[in-house]
Amino acid sequence: MEFVFNPEPPSSLAVHGSEQRFPVRRIYCVGRNYADHVREMGGDPRTEPPFFFTKPADAVVTGGQPAHYPPRTQNLHHEIELVVALARGGSNIAVNDAWEHVFGFAAGLDMTRRDLQNDAKKSGRPWDTAKAFDESAPLSELHPIAETGRLENGRIWLQVNGELRQEGDISQLIWSIPEVIAELSTLFRLQAGDLIFTGTPAGVAAIKRGDKLHGGIDGVAQLSVEII
Repeated sequence: MEFVFNPEPPSSLAVHGSEQRFPVRRIYCVGRNYADHVREMGGDPRTEPPFFFTKPADAVVTGGQPAHYPPRTQNLHHEIELVVALARGGSNIAVNDAWEHVFGFAAGLDMTRRDLQNDAKKSGRPWDTAKAFDESAPLSELHPIAETGRLENGRIWLQVNGELRQEGDISQLIWSIPEVIAELSTLFRLQAGDLIFTGTPAGVAAIKRGDKLHGGIDGVAQLSVEII
């Protein structure tokens, strides 16, 4: 096949213990999936189920590369998350079958232009400018499920310049990983290469240029990124 110009190579993630890389197809994100974060954002976890939004695949930042502070914001926030990578997809996946679709896990940051998000909420507009901007998805390498096992608990945390900002446990997810996969598959036909950001615990806050972020999920993965 011949193109009118040479396309950029697909985004991909390093795989722990392998020379092969994981090609990223789509990035799905779950909103408000930790009860304490729902409360800090002014919601009620008992009445507001998680919902979904997306980021472009080329928003990925990997390999410890820095991320640029994005334009048109004065309130950039960090959100540390467990990220699930799919080895195969499907539609209307049953909860009991969901684990069979998982390739592995990574630690990720859902970077958010909070001021633009708040404006969008007030106006009833989409969140794309707040969530789907360039370099908005720093990620660690992927760790296959064969080495981590099925994740149902584990500390998730983030430090900014050595100070602990976010801390929680995967067991506090409102919707579990299988439930997220099953629900998402009723809205989209999932495929191999899809990533799912599963939500963030409380403690989200503003960062600035020069800040160094370091976080992860204990026993799974860690990532570090500097904001420049």
